[in-house]
Amino acid sequence: MQDSQNKNFNHLKIHTQYSICEGAVKIEELKDFCKENKIKSAGLCDTSNLCGALEFAENISKVGTQPIIGTQINFKFEDTIGLLPLIALNESGYKKIIDLSSKSYLENEALLDPHLNISELYENKDGVLVLSGTNQGFFGKLFDKGRFNEITKIYEKLSSTFVDRFYLEIQRHGDKNEMSFEKYNLKQSSKLQIPIIATHEVFYLNQEMHEAHDALTCIGSKTYVNEKNRIKYSDQHYFKSDEEMSKLFFDLPEALENNYNLPFRCNFKPNFSKPVLPNISSEKGGNADEVLTKESEDGLKNKFQKVFKLDDKNLSANEQFKKYKDRLDHELKIIVEMKYASYFLIVSDYIKWAKNNDIPVGPGRGSGAGSLVAWCLSITDVDPIKFNLIFERFLNPDRISMPDFDIDFCEEKRDLVFKYLITKYKDSVAHIITFGKLKARMVIRDVGRVLGLPYGFVDSISKMIPFDPSRPLSLIECINNEPKLQKLIKEDSRVKKLTDLCLKLEGLNRNIATHAAGVVIADKKLTEFVPLYKDSSADLLLPSTQFDMYSAENAGLIKFDFLGLKTLTVINKTQKLINKKNKDFTIENINFEDQKVFDLLSSGNTVGLFQLESTGMTEALMQMKPNHLEDIIALVALYRPGPMSNIPTYNDCKHGKQTPDYLHPYLEDILKPTYGVIIYQEQVMQIAQKLSGFTAGEADILRRAMGKKKRAELEKQKQRFIDGAAKNGIGKEVAASIFLKIEPFAQYGFNKSHAAAYAIIAFQTAYLKTYYPHEFFSASMTMDISNQMKLSEFYEELKRLNINIIRPDINKCFADFRSDNNNFYYALGGVKAVGYLAVSNIVDERIKNGEFKSINDFIKRVKPKDINKLQLEGLVKSGSFDNINSNRHALFSSIPNFILKTKNNFANKVANQIDLFSSDEIKDEDIVLRVEDWKFEERLSKEFEAIGFFISDHPLNQFKEIFDNYNIIDFNKFNSDKEVKANNIAATLLKIQEKKTQKGNTYAIIKLTDLRSVFELFIFSDILESNRNILVEGNSLIITLSKNISEGENRFKRINVKKISSLKDLFNKPVSEIEIKLNDPDQVKEISNILIKEGSTNVKIVINNLDNDLVFHHGFKSHHHFTRVQFKNTAHKIHIG
Repeated sequence: MQDSQNKNFNHLKIHTQYSICEGAVKIEELKDFCKENKIKSAGLCDTSNLCGALEFAENISKVGTQPIIGTQINFKFEDTIGLLPLIALNESGYKKIIDLSSKSYLENEALLDPHLNISELYENKDGVLVLSGTNQGFFGKLFDKGRFNEITKIYEKLSSTFVDRFYLEIQRHGDKNEMSFEKYNLKQSSKLQIPIIATHEVFYLNQEMHEAHDALTCIGSKTYVNEKNRIKYSDQHYFKSDEEMSKLFFDLPEALENNYNLPFRCNFKPNFSKPVLPNISSEKGGNADEVLTKESEDGLKNKFQKVFKLDDKNLSANEQFKKYKDRLDHELKIIVEMKYASYFLIVSDYIKWAKNNDIPVGPGRGSGAGSLVAWCLSITDVDPIKFNLIFERFLNPDRISMPDFDIDFCEEKRDLVFKYLITKYKDSVAHIITFGKLKARMVIRDVGRVLGLPYGFVDSISKMIPFDPSRPLSLIECINNEPKLQKLIKEDSRVKKLTDLCLKLEGLNRNIATHAAGVVIADKKLTEFVPLYKDSSADLLLPSTQFDMYSAENAGLIKFDFLGLKTLTVINKTQKLINKKNKDFTIENINFEDQKVFDLLSSGNTVGLFQLESTGMTEALMQMKPNHLEDIIALVALYRPGPMSNIPTYNDCKHGKQTPDYLHPYLEDILKPTYGVIIYQEQVMQIAQKLSGFTAGEADILRRAMGKKKRAELEKQKQRFIDGAAKNGIGKEVAASIFLKIEPFAQYGFNKSHAAAYAIIAFQTAYLKTYYPHEFFSASMTMDISNQMKLSEFYEELKRLNINIIRPDINKCFADFRSDNNNFYYALGGVKAVGYLAVSNIVDERIKNGEFKSINDFIKRVKPKDINKLQLEGLVKSGSFDNINSNRHALFSSIPNFILKTKNNFANKVANQIDLFSSDEIKDEDIVLRVEDWKFEERLSKEFEAIGFFISDHPLNQFKEIFDNYNIIDFNKFNSDKEVKANNIAATLLKIQEKKTQKGNTYAIIKLTDLRSVFELFIFSDILESNRNILVEGNSLIITLSKNISEGENRFKRINVKKISSLKDLFNKPVSEIEIKLNDPDQVKEISNILIKEGSTNVKIVINNLDNDLVFHHGFKSHHHFTRVQFKNTAHKIHIG
């Protein structure tokens, strides 16, 4: 045995945060700990996975600590399942534990935790060291059951199989039943001559983490801290020093010695690998480079035939073809040099398969759309030369990490592509694992729950933490930004304890999930070098790697993105509806220069259009007035924080109101398409190439340096830029000035390849809306059938287009949205709580056997499984039965009767019996209760509950008669009329969404509907807080707005909410003063007859005499309904004070 001179205790069983809700050690913090404490070796032993193996090995080896890779896997013996720790001694052992860990997930019953039969362990022995585990592990559970004979037999089997690679663990944490298990193992060691080893379960680095770790285990086990019957650990599970461990096991020198020596037996560390791709060319003959070259050249010829209408005979002499061929050769040279041919072939293969199998595929996405090879292979539908896109933005020899193609697929059919991958690559393809983390708001909720704090109390605290995935804040930042939370922490000990624990747990892994869009494909069986995971509860066709995206790439796997894009499904469904009347229509052949489509875009009526729907985008389009696709590409790229400020400059230059600044005459051809505004990353690269002689690869390095703002690299690039410009005869000061001007643009410059691809999809949706609105909205609304907010926008747009809408009707409408080109039928499946499948069955019955003549007829014909209480309530509240019986309240109250009657009818049919009391003469009155119908307001309120907006009427209609009194106009008029700077509008609240600024201030976005449109407004915290009681969904409001427009016609306007009041309160509120102007004194008598009842309104009567105005103040006060009295022959309006 190796003599251990240094006597360093080795922590072989460290549980990182990848031991979900058990380990609280972050690998980055462990690395710093090892460096600070000069730790010689450390062993990973996460429970049920190897997720952190590569990250662990790479990080701690950087600080001089030897990584030992292990894991704990559940093994089953008869009725007992428990954990056994395994350690990899060499590469063979590492592959064995990868295989075992993977099998525990892949070859397992869905209802049980991942596990293997104990026999699997005996068969995978090479290079693997086995430990007996804790008193809560495999042998600990057998020990608790008193199955000592079985333990002895398995000990003997492991000892004979693994020889000197099986140890009995001795642990001293002070945990329950630990000492009795130790005594048993010491006896077994002596009896069976099995060596013992001292180990220690490390769940956290420092002892003060114990209480937080206790809460973490409760989160994982869904228990409470104060619960007695749960697993509890002592406070000794921290990373103890050599001295502490040596003292703890001083009486067992053999156990210490074996621990000291174990690292000398381990000689393996998992390392990073170069990209590994399957050789797809082997099935096509030749090597990948040759196959790629041939398919690309054939593809280019095919494109020229289809797109440019040139046949093979005329290609060789065609100058345009030569230009394309030169670009193709250039790209192929780089692809071959970088050994990336197989990647292109793999992507091309599954995209061609998808297109051949009627699965819509997007035109491209990301920088990959800049590749001509990709266009020729049908990977993208974007001609990179036409749109001036640069291949090196995607792939060049100077790239640090390899790029990937992001491909959009139809959301509904993406799984078919995964099935194809399984068929083709079998066990060499998988998804990528992801980890949900305990972020600021989540950790508050989780820890608050396990501490037993009231739900409402914890909820109120969590709502003080802003939820913004695009700009997440740490918990300490949230506390610093929220005075209310700071006050609570100081004053309430419960909140202090809660936040203290949360700050320690924040950022740890909370759960495992799958990156459903990310897929890796390898050249061999994945489990030969990457552990796999399968979530039995998720309905996924593929397993996942246990490595996250970063580790998977470092292991040599290349990611392929299969993204689901709903818009592709909408376009595909729309096309199929169009093909019913026009078989020749295909979306690929539309005219991208169609001015009628650009007129639609310029009008700002963009509801339903991909990427162009937001209020700000609508305004930008109205100002831009686009007339070619390049404008849409530019807007997609510009409409983001930062570059958004350049939209007015672009518009002014486009419309001749401002002269473009091209920075230098050499750059005019690069910046002319964008009117002097640097929008795209590709433009920055082109400027560097043209002005300073950069290669495309060097220009990409410059772009990245500017984007990442690395000063040292920037200074180096700046000097290279200036020197290169000098060689082209450009002065150093001029070059330095240009560099300073392009630097800010580069920091937020957009990828034109991506913008071009998405602009194409945006235009396609605009084309469909322009020429086929019925089909387009049928497809769009069916895709959003469960999103009531979105449906309300579509509904308002249909009204604007004067399309006749048939509101929910059980005898006319269908499960989905449909149109017959005259009428647009609202979907019954769009009503809340109405199941799509169930209502489809009801519609099928109607189509087959005719309309439902009465409620009784409906009940007799539908099956009980197709109706339930919630479903019928939704149909009644939405007015779906109005044409049969318009008393919604009566129908609603009778629903229990309907359900009972339906069940009886069905039971009788099954039993082949006749119900003597269910003759055809029974009428609706016998089963529908006699109650008065809901009043207008309640009727609409119920309708809102069912549909999410108002369809049969609008709540504002009951208040229209006071609109003039309060000078109310509709939102569209306020928004579009340049003369109106401030005014009142009336609207009904549909939705309120509260958020917080970076500084922690509360604000809200409210979605409203008036009689003409649906719109959103932004309200600040002061208005929000003072009006919380009336900001309730369904309430009708009067809102005072003001409008600020920055100088110049083409500038953005800002709408501010100044005041909010309840329309209902104003409507019912007594008017304080009223002035009536009359031309004829005789009318005073008519008014005096009205002013009999005493009220609270001061009445002022003004009679316009020929010479003077006569003014009377009435001694009595009018009742409050005075505002709605109509007077005959009054020459002047009533003025209300």
